[in-house]
Amino acid sequence: MPKAIKGNAARKPPEPAPSHSDIDDWLRSQMPHLQPIVERLDETIRAAIPGLHFAVKWKRPYYGLPELGWIIEVAAYDVSVNVVFLGGADFDDPPPLGTTDRTRYVKVTTVEGVQRPELRRWIGEASRTLGWR
Repeated sequence: MPKAIKGNAARKPPEPAPSHSDIDDWLRSQMPHLQPIVERLDETIRAAIPGLHFAVKWKRPYYGLPELGWIIEVAAYDVSVNVVFLGGADFDDPPPLGTTDRTRYVKVTTVEGVQRPELRRWIGEASRTLGWR
């Protein structure tokens, strides 16, 4: 029998780090072919959303705002980087992937993919949408 997928409700959210250094360490630990993608994603998210809190938990970086909770998670895999919007189901035009609770995500496989207008729009929408608290 397949194991049931647990949503974030059963997990304790990460604690904000005092600086971005934990994410810097995570970025450097990624596979070489994914490093440019995760670095560009990090730059894009930080430029689009002022006042972010940062954390790394379960080998994934989290980006959040004090009033909204954790709003974006980044997960690097062998061939892609998933940008997970923790309140993505509430977006006007949600990302296409995801089936659990309010989480939706998009796969990014190239640096150019980070520049897609819909990804930038979702990042902006995440900054105004309640996330994981």
